[in-house]
Amino acid sequence: MTTSSNHKIRPFGRALVGAPTGTESAEFDRFAIDDLGVPQPTLMENAGRSAAMVLQKLYPLGQVTALVGTGNNGGDALVLLRNLAAWGRRVTAILVGDRTEDEGLLHGWGIRTLHDSDFGGEFTRLEGELAAADVIVDGVLGTGITGAPRERQAFVIRGMNRAEAPVFALDIPSGVDGDSGAVTGDAAVAEVTVAFGGAKLGTLMHPGRRLVGRLVVVEIGFPPVADDSFPGTLITPGWISRRLPRRDPDTHKNAVGALLLVAGRSGMAGAAILAARAALRTGVGFLRIASPPENRGIIQEAVPDAVYVDSTDSSAMREAVESSRALGVGPGLGTGEDAGRVLRELLESGAGMPILLDADALNLVAAGIGPSLEACGEAMDVIVTPHPGEMARLTRLESKEVTRQRPRVAGALASESGCAVLLKGMPSLVATPDSRFYVDTVGNSDLAAAGMGDVLSGVVSAFLAQGSSPHEAACLGLHTSGRAAVRTGLGVSLTPEDVVEAMPGALQEEGDGDSDLGFPFILFDQDPAR
Repeated sequence: MTTSSNHKIRPFGRALVGAPTGTESAEFDRFAIDDLGVPQPTLMENAGRSAAMVLQKLYPLGQVTALVGTGNNGGDALVLLRNLAAWGRRVTAILVGDRTEDEGLLHGWGIRTLHDSDFGGEFTRLEGELAAADVIVDGVLGTGITGAPRERQAFVIRGMNRAEAPVFALDIPSGVDGDSGAVTGDAAVAEVTVAFGGAKLGTLMHPGRRLVGRLVVVEIGFPPVADDSFPGTLITPGWISRRLPRRDPDTHKNAVGALLLVAGRSGMAGAAILAARAALRTGVGFLRIASPPENRGIIQEAVPDAVYVDSTDSSAMREAVESSRALGVGPGLGTGEDAGRVLRELLESGAGMPILLDADALNLVAAGIGPSLEACGEAMDVIVTPHPGEMARLTRLESKEVTRQRPRVAGALASESGCAVLLKGMPSLVATPDSRFYVDTVGNSDLAAAGMGDVLSGVVSAFLAQGSSPHEAACLGLHTSGRAAVRTGLGVSLTPEDVVEAMPGALQEEGDGDSDLGFPFILFDQDPAR
């Protein structure tokens, strides 16, 4: 499926695709096999055959050599080789560690088989064997491995990475931690990774994500995944298209979303303007902008569609809050006592109203000048949108700890404060107070520019005003603004204004997106990280 302007929607993603850790994935396997009676050989057959079909589609010619480890990934690799051999491909299996030939998986097909011990630890001999391959399948280590690979596994991983042929990884590149994405030793660098049943969290988090390449998730016969099957869920085109606000034919401007945006300290109106333009392009029906009197002229000239409110006038602010459906607070607000007073008054007059806290609003909270996050969470439906530095200030953690444990840190803050937490980064995450989290799938390094956070604040606030729940507004904002960035085609030349102008096209996208693989068992298909 494509949009009317021929912008393909990538990634492709069904309405519900889980993002389990390696540990959670293993428990789901056990549940399917032991509790529901799904035969384990059936899952392996489906996994290996589906992966073989994807490989054949992407790499239709040449020799396929698989490095076959001792675990289930090794079994998946043998099934893959058997299917390719049956389809006429030349294949070789290199057994690693204590793996032995498994005739039960090969079904009598005579497959050329070597063992890693055959190379006597001589790297040049392994390189010579792998040089004959046109595709190398990584079936060495699976999602249950933590820490650095042992020497025998590390030996063949280094060989894979030195070879010229593309690496096709099964479930996860060997050496990447399935729970966190950590890489503590040698790890395979894949061109394509085919995951089974769900996208393992470790393949979505850096540094592991850089080693995954194109990420394809296939259905292999697991029981249905429910909303609560795993804590983590991917924000896919299918998930988004089912949650975008829809207007009634007989609606009016206040019914489709009245938003009060509180932004811009004296002489610093740029953040307010960016956020306001983004909110309007996202479909908010009635926008008010509260800012100091010094900013009135430039705001009214730059955003004539909005109503200006004097943020120093407490009476006017209360009236504006009462006339709004949601609040967006923080971009360029400042961190002085006056800004703290505004934030406290908003909390008092807007009790029960959805509110987004971003940028300086978060710095006020962290510094104790504004209300506590817990107080905000008790009084209102709150989204907070910190970048890692702001998150470090809110949690009193080191920035490197925030970066290393992003799902855990975001989840802990959401649980403790009662707020939805949008933690920006690669990828951005949305955590909820009930211990769920959602993983963005469209963000890329093109968005690393000043002002993008202001645009995101405006977009998320607009969805809040249109009636989306806090976590859904955050997910909708991440995805649609990310898609708007992609639609521009500008790459590193992208500016925040470009994203704003491309929002209408992003909001018109529908469906699950585009995959050139063409198989009905594809659940998710994402291009390599950039």
